[in-house]
Amino acid sequence: MEILIKILQFVAALSLLVLIHEFGHFLFAKLFKCRVEKFYLFFNPWFSLYKFKIGETEYGIGWLPLGGYCKIAGMIDESMDTETLKQEPKPYEFRSKPAWQRLFILVGGVLMNVVLAIIIYIGMSMHWGDSYYATADINAAYGFEFSEFGEEIGFRDGDKIVSVDGELPENYQDLVMSLLLDGVEAVEVERDGQLVRVPIHSQYIATLLTDGGFITPYLPLVIDSLQAGQGAEQAGIQPGDRILSANGVPISLNNNRISEFAGQNILLEVARDSAGTQQVIPIEVAVSDGGTIGVILRGDLIPVSTKTYGFFAAIPQGFKRAQAEISNYFKQIKLIFTPETGAYKQVGGIIAIGNIFPGQWDWFRFWNLTAMISIMLAVVNLLPIPGLDGGHVLFVLYEMIARRKPSDQFMEAATWVGVVLIVLLLIYSNGNDVIKLFQN
Repeated sequence: MEILIKILQFVAALSLLVLIHEFGHFLFAKLFKCRVEKFYLFFNPWFSLYKFKIGETEYGIGWLPLGGYCKIAGMIDESMDTETLKQEPKPYEFRSKPAWQRLFILVGGVLMNVVLAIIIYIGMSMHWGDSYYATADINAAYGFEFSEFGEEIGFRDGDKIVSVDGELPENYQDLVMSLLLDGVEAVEVERDGQLVRVPIHSQYIATLLTDGGFITPYLPLVIDSLQAGQGAEQAGIQPGDRILSANGVPISLNNNRISEFAGQNILLEVARDSAGTQQVIPIEVAVSDGGTIGVILRGDLIPVSTKTYGFFAAIPQGFKRAQAEISNYFKQIKLIFTPETGAYKQVGGIIAIGNIFPGQWDWFRFWNLTAMISIMLAVVNLLPIPGLDGGHVLFVLYEMIARRKPSDQFMEAATWVGVVLIVLLLIYSNGNDVIKLFQN
């Protein structure tokens, strides 16, 4: 059932985004009196699932869910239909329009994807607001916890982040993104009352991108209450105690290893406040066959910061969130084309995108992921690859600067090159998905 819900969310988001993108091309084509021959959701090689015609345009649904298309008369696109180009240009054809009009038609899809993301973010800001862990609140609690790789490059559990290249992001998620995408030089942390500088070298990025738990808020095991008759109560553990280690191994909420000792007795180190001082007490506890010791942990160690927005305040917030996502995605593209980071190994296809949707229907995550993918489609389509919108835009900009068009033969050859590159990218990205499936 969870897989079906994932697929349903993915198809719903993809369908909306494809329709919005192609509608952008359609809208500007109609505005400038270009003939639109076909408008399709999904591709339809050989046959269509459904189609109908209104006026000069055939509307339909294809069977291959890899996108969609808006076929505009007189335009060399991925359909590679060049028969009409052998005839004299008609006034209603794309090639007959001024360069500035063709430019708007080409960027219409990207523009609509960005507009959709902004509208979604405005609605999300109004309905849900922003909820996040503030970096300052994490520092004020127990600091940060790091993966094994994080400790290898110089961090220690409990470090408090003072600055990232001289600045301290307010939002914990922004802090993580800055470490992964901004190419920072160093992080300054407070450790045992001293300032320590941890350099972040570019060769670390490849590991950081795959190390999901590289940096997380440090959440210790603080006892809220005890279950009667279980190991913790019998051993004398009390509410308010903080468990520091199990059999000498430090533990936390993110690294709770107690369940590994199911059916055994383990030695816990417990920190307890008594008369204004803290004592560390060794306590032997019996772990049940189910891997528990009978404690309920506190979950409110770090407050959640929430900002609410009315309609007028939500509008600039929607623009701000869209701008941040666009900036982050361009940074990810840069990492992919920087071989030493190894980011190209993380490029995924349809399976990777589908897997980011949750197994249960969650409207917040659905709209958040839809907006994020909309930004992704906008940025990818702007890449200067023939066959993508960005490739066509590049040729129109050349025409506007040089004041002469590239020949139809050149455009046809360039589009073929672009189609081959796109197919190779699809094979590579979806091949990565298949390899990861077998690895997992």
